[in-house]
Amino acid sequence: QLQLVESGGGLVQPGGSLRLSCAASGFTLDYYAIGWFRQAPGKEREGVSCISIGGSTNYADSVKGRFTISRDNAKNTVYLQMNSLKPEDTAVYYCAADPLSFGQSCTVVAAPYAYWGQGTQVTVSS
Repeated sequence: QLQLVESGGGLVQPGGSLRLSCAASGFTLDYYAIGWFRQAPGKEREGVSCISIGGSTNYADSVKGRFTISRDNAKNTVYLQMNSLKPEDTAVYYCAADPLSFGQSCTVVAAPYAYWGQGTQVTVSS
């Protein structure tokens, strides 16, 4: 069974950092572009970042320079390092896998992503 599991969320003060993990089971992440998305209460889901099979990355303008996505294929895990967190980063964060991606291509648009995790809550508050 294909499964993605997010972890690493929590409560952090503004300016703090968190590292989210997205671990896969039942399939190998090497062959998928992976995206991170978030959804705050009352708001639409927003694409945050993605990493292609080849390692290229994309970021939403709202997180550029603060968030870094990376992948460790040996651990079958993708990470999202989040620094300089702001209250507006508060949301449930989801990772997702795009089975039709190839090469250096990835998108922060949700439509191509077929496999989703259950999400992890990130709260930025003093």
